[in-house]
Amino acid sequence: MSEGCANCGLQHQCICDVIPHCNSTLHLSLLMHENELERETNTGQWLLKSLPFCEQYVWQRTEPNKELVMKLNQTELYSMVVYPDEESIPVEEALIFCQQHNKTPHFIVLDGTWQEAKKMKRKSPWLQNIACVSLPTQTLTSHYQLRRNQKPGNLCTLEVAALLMRLQDEDNNADALESFLHHYSLVLKADKSGHAWQGN
Repeated sequence: MSEGCANCGLQHQCICDVIPHCNSTLHLSLLMHENELERETNTGQWLLKSLPFCEQYVWQRTEPNKELVMKLNQTELYSMVVYPDEESIPVEEALIFCQQHNKTPHFIVLDGTWQEAKKMKRKSPWLQNIACVSLPTQTLTSHYQLRRNQKPGNLCTLEVAALLMRLQDEDNNADALESFLHHYSLVLKADKSGHAWQGN
């Protein structure tokens, strides 16, 4: 595969046939830093291929993304930014609120490095009026090893989605995503080394 696969981006193998297709009700918007568009290690790309209600919006410092703003204005949704700060509420409380008020949870994930996510949050005044939720990551360890200098409790974008699924009783979908992430991590390392992965 000298030219590589145009869909999955790998040069020495193709993993398109193992990308999970989840029958999930999770509504997810990825607000992606422009740097992520060129990163092979970006895991948000797989959520776009795996989830029926996942969309990507590229963040711009100077103005909000118009399509995302339109989505935020949908009254049947309760939109939340997944971001741990002093004013964040536990995501479990937000899910209870959605049940009580017959709202569909809509999660916005800042897709970038931790430093880029902080910049996006700080420099996006239009996000300030949207509730922030924190995830129960205190006892979790990320199994994502493709990026360096990750702090304890920090999850990659795909792991965040999997955790949100578990909180909504979608364990099978979460298992499928996490299994794929493990496989992709091994395959990408082999691909970067110039050969096909030899595992099972």
